[in-house]
This record gives sequence, structure tokens and C-alpha cells, in this order.
Amino acid sequence: MHQYSLVLLVLLGLAAASAQSEQTPTAEQGRQLWIKEVLGAKGDSRACTTCHGTDLTQAGEHQRTHKLIEPMAKSVTPSRYEDPKKVAKWFRRNCKWTWGRECTAEEKRAILSYLKSQ
Repeated sequence: MHQYSLVLLVLLGLAAASAQSEQTPTAEQGRQLWIKEVLGAKGDSRACTTCHGTDLTQAGEHQRTHKLIEPMAKSVTPSRYEDPKKVAKWFRRNCKWTWGRECTAEEKRAILSYLKSQ
């Protein structure tokens, strides 16, 4: 077999393996991230559920300000995820507060998959 053909076959095999490992995140993966608890800077336990709750069809309450948070379930608030700028803004803010860092693109996709499935 020609050397270039062998290299091409190896590269195609690697690309196929990579594509299989980069599957679309599932709603269940998003749910697991949603309930994931971490320690905050002050030693308090935090999760998305801290403010948004576990029943996404119900309103939540901001932990510090006690302001009402509209339900996160797409079935209840259908337009909630239509503005990409707002979605990006809230992910940036909430991931930093909850997890102490920005969410990865895969985490965002998984969480959105979960929220949209509700």
C-alpha cells in the first residue's frame, strides 16, 4: 500500500473515532449538571437548583435578592431561550456564581438540552 494511502486511512480512522466521542450532550447530562453541587467561595453549597429549584415548571427565587425567577422549563416559558445574547449573558453570570468559572460549550449545550426538554 502506498505510504500516503496508509496515512489517509489512519487519519480517516482517527476522525471517525473523534466524531463518535463528540456526541451531542443529552438532557440527562444536563440534568446532572443542573443538580451538581459545589462549594462556593464562602463555603456554602451551590447548584443551579439553589435559585431555580428542581421543578423547572415553577418559579425560582434568587438566593440573595429574593427576586422571582420565571420558570426555566421551555414548556412554561417558550421564548426564554430565543435570544442568544441573553442566554450567553445568563450562562456567563450564573456559571461564575454557581461553579466559580464559566461553563464550557458542552456544559451549556447539555444544560440547554435539559431545560428545553422540560
